[in-house]
Amino acid sequence: TAGSKIVLNNIFFDFDMATLRPESTAELNRLLKLINDNTSMIIEISGHTDNKGSDKYNQKLSENRAKAVVDYLTEKGINKERLQFKGYGEIEPMASNETEEGQQLNRRIEFKILSK
Repeated sequence: TAGSKIVLNNIFFDFDMATLRPESTAELNRLLKLINDNTSMIIEISGHTDNKGSDKYNQKLSENRAKAVVDYLTEKGINKERLQFKGYGEIEPMASNETEEGQQLNRRIEFKILSK
């Protein structure tokens, strides 16, 4: 339903990079199938980081990572009109940044259904 947010658990980037790693393909292809199966769905891909580094740096990194996912989807034939991306940096943590496990959870890509 519109407004739903889903964490994409198996999207991987190299440290400090916005390049998708090959092991991200399976999760990306599941998302691709979902979008193809719901031809009127419009989504936002959002990037999130932990709190290491400056706010400005994390904002840009999260944006670039979200854009990398959108670029993958458009390369696979999804109309870019159906995709938006946004970087949230470190402002929406899922867990405490005090532990390595929490930081890992906070470094994520989500998608939000904007309209069905």
